[in-house]
Amino acid sequence: MRRDTFPLGGVHPPQRKYTADRPIIALDPPAEAVVFMNQHLGAPAQPLVQKGDQVRVGTLIGRSRGFISANIHSPVSGKVIKIEPRIDISGYRRTAVVIETQGDDWEDSVDLDDTPTRKISFTPDKIIKTIESLGVVGMGGAAFPSHIKYMLPENKKADTLIVNGVECEPYLTADHRLMLEKPDQIMQGIEVMKKAGRISYALVGIEANKPDAIDLLAEKAKFYPGTEIRSLRVKYPQGAEKQLIKALLNREIPGGGLPMDVGCIVNNIGTAYAIYQAVVHHRPLVDRVVTLAGSGLKNPGNYRVRVGTSVREMLNLAGDQMPPDTEKVIMGGPMTGKAILDLGMPVSKGTSGILFQNRRECSSGPSLNCIRCGRCIAVCPMGLRPYLLEKLCRMKNFQRAEQERVMDCIECGSCAYGCPSGIPLVEYIKYGKNRVLEIMKKRREK
Repeated sequence: MRRDTFPLGGVHPPQRKYTADRPIIALDPPAEAVVFMNQHLGAPAQPLVQKGDQVRVGTLIGRSRGFISANIHSPVSGKVIKIEPRIDISGYRRTAVVIETQGDDWEDSVDLDDTPTRKISFTPDKIIKTIESLGVVGMGGAAFPSHIKYMLPENKKADTLIVNGVECEPYLTADHRLMLEKPDQIMQGIEVMKKAGRISYALVGIEANKPDAIDLLAEKAKFYPGTEIRSLRVKYPQGAEKQLIKALLNREIPGGGLPMDVGCIVNNIGTAYAIYQAVVHHRPLVDRVVTLAGSGLKNPGNYRVRVGTSVREMLNLAGDQMPPDTEKVIMGGPMTGKAILDLGMPVSKGTSGILFQNRRECSSGPSLNCIRCGRCIAVCPMGLRPYLLEKLCRMKNFQRAEQERVMDCIECGSCAYGCPSGIPLVEYIKYGKNRVLEIMKKRREK
């Protein structure tokens, strides 16, 4: 089997896939679920419930508003006790619905049987509507509303569905376990996505450090014409959209462009499974697989967790507690994840992992002056000059930063990982991107 990769930049952090052999364990519902209305890219959902309302698992509690938005469903059954602003992963206060769990009663429309079936007679439009109504978003981290990817403009057409099974960040193994434990469901989810996009060809990219998943899905793919499993070299950030498309098809997305501009639709493995559940079993996105990892944990592993479960309660439900030498808790992976302020932060649709790091693992010492070594340039998969972008953003020269393609940064963290001076390059670049976005918005409004 051929092994491709993207040609420009990239790094090789230690893989640390310690939980790859840990089967997925479904945790009980939390005693209390904190469900944010903005756990997707775009406009937050509008709450549909009030304090005192009774809800079931799968009850629609937040309706999407705006073109880029997603529905939110209750992950537990019980009573709504609060609707209030709370601090989310971004550090800002966002609207959250707080539900006190009372049993585990699901909506009658949900089929809890996960048995795969090939009898999928929905039309493309019906599939897209179902994905939209059941709140499916990208499970790889960005949480982009999935139905929008299949609503192609009249002047665009996709010829290839790319399914991202790379999972290239250290520690994370949730997608790996899904491929091993739910291969038939994933393959049928891919068939549903092909039909939604009116596409006959799908490529599933998986890094070579998951040979068991590659072999298993390749065997399954023999019964699904038009779907090919491709082994990729181990290199970060192989799973980024632009790099994955380049590795698999040798197509380059233009600056400011989207996968549809080069004839592709991209979804990850977790999304394929969520779409299968939505279309085949009418199950809304109310839970997901999360990798719990880090030194000092008693029970690291892969857990199916209800959205809205706090990190603290997830630990308790997994029979664990925070290691005493923990210095930092990260939601996501160590390269692109975000540190949280306290263990009360809830799991969202986009939470792929929870990582506990001690001081030795997360401390890089004080930042030093740039020594002009050029290492950040060498590892940037987008061909940017991170040292220059960091300086321009720090000096608030956003016009020049825009000219230097700051908006093309994919925030993978390769530059900061390789910086011998420990400069927080990504943090300054993120700040600059947000300011440039504001400037671009004002230009459009004139």
